[in-house]
Amino acid sequence: MSVGFVGLGNMGQGMADNLLAKGADLSVYTRTRSKIDAMAVKGATGASSLQELVRGNDIVMACLPDVETSRDLFLGADGIIANATAGQTVVDHGTVDMQTTLDCAAAAHEKGVFFLDAPISGGPGGATGGTLTIMVGGDDHAYQSALNEFERMSANVRHMGPSGAGTAMKLINQLLVGINTAAAAEAFALANAANVDITTAAELLKVSFGGSTMAARSAPITIERSFDDSGAPVRALAKDMGIIVEFAKSQGLALQLAQHSEGMFAELMRQGKPNYDIAGVIEIVEQRSSN
Repeated sequence: MSVGFVGLGNMGQGMADNLLAKGADLSVYTRTRSKIDAMAVKGATGASSLQELVRGNDIVMACLPDVETSRDLFLGADGIIANATAGQTVVDHGTVDMQTTLDCAAAAHEKGVFFLDAPISGGPGGATGGTLTIMVGGDDHAYQSALNEFERMSANVRHMGPSGAGTAMKLINQLLVGINTAAAAEAFALANAANVDITTAAELLKVSFGGSTMAARSAPITIERSFDDSGAPVRALAKDMGIIVEFAKSQGLALQLAQHSEGMFAELMRQGKPNYDIAGVIEIVEQRSSN
């Protein structure tokens, strides 16, 4: 089975590398030609256009940075679905809003194409290490046909249900990422105020009820204040939290902690820090605190 992969960014590069290293018959396309050439050196086939990639593969996967790009490449007049043929499977690994996922699924269905929403979690480290979590929504037959390729990139793959279920699960995950990162920032600000060593606190939290994956991740970054040029940038989480808050409003859900956390990451964006590590949200806590 041949696989086409679109997007070689922070996450997509590691995913494509694992597909290739673990035996996939892989073609790649991205807007940066040098990245295509580098993959060709490794043994992948480089496509000269999106259309060539889609028409030449059984499964087409894309890992794109934002909703606008996903809508453009999947739903555009000369995009992935427009160029796909009946029986083909196309996969969106990006984090998008529910409406985008449902629009893609509907457009694919009209052409007899299988669409899977399959967002990912695990960060660039998980992408490089092949240990991502992949949460999938869509037709079970299509899921089974793509499962072997997913497992080349992932340590945890789950079929969550019909179209939209994968996107919904990713939003649930990101809700907790945002809230727990903001909560860790408040906890570490409290530790600093009380002269508690954050390294020691983080070690104890790992074996206490208050611990979380995001607290463990944020601790060393916060200690070093190494917020610049992160693989887990504020811009990505701010986008996701915005999607979550809007979806909650549409469903009449009072997700107040999500709203509060979204506001903190949005403030970092307003301050011109889109590439800051998400742990840098402690700066918002500090700025709002009295001296």
